[in-house]
Amino acid sequence: MFTGIVAAVGKINTVTPLEGGADAGVRLDVDAGGLPMADVGLGDSIALNGACMTVVEKTATGFTVDVSRESLNKTVGLDTTTEVNLEKALTLAERLGGHLVSGHVDGLGVVRKFEPVGESHELVIEAPRELAKYLAYKGSVVVNGVSLTVNRVNDTPSGCEFSINLIPHTIQVTTLKHLKAGSKVNLEIDLIARYVERMLSLNAAA
Repeated sequence: MFTGIVAAVGKINTVTPLEGGADAGVRLDVDAGGLPMADVGLGDSIALNGACMTVVEKTATGFTVDVSRESLNKTVGLDTTTEVNLEKALTLAERLGGHLVSGHVDGLGVVRKFEPVGESHELVIEAPRELAKYLAYKGSVVVNGVSLTVNRVNDTPSGCEFSINLIPHTIQVTTLKHLKAGSKVNLEIDLIARYVERMLSLNAAA
């Protein structure tokens, strides 16, 4: 589990295809940036842009993960050399600064607007129809691994657009600063909303 509070911005240095043909994934060598690595062991989980990955090799300044083809098909930004938001898995001794995050990307969104508003930025993202019912005013959502609060939801024929206010600190310490209209982003819906939907669907079927 994670909190959606980005601990560091790292960089994917190399992307190496794994053996197995077109269905194979890739191995990523990641520079951990300011993420402390002393307490990271082989097999530990680290979220890259909101996607939970397992450490298979590590150094004092970085780590290596293997990303399956399934993960590549369901995410964006894990198949190229680029900056990534990093967060180590939550421990029971830590503050839950964001919200409970599983690190399992539910779908891809598309940035429709990213513009300064006063000292902050407004980020408007179009989510696919299958995720629309999980997005609510003042609810939580994860965008590229960052826990954020939804300020406005507008349903559309193809899904819904939701608006987020990004304070200067969030812009400064995450990769969200690089977004622009047309960018694709990894989305994870709120864990509680997922369970509520499941319970309601069972009650309706009973």
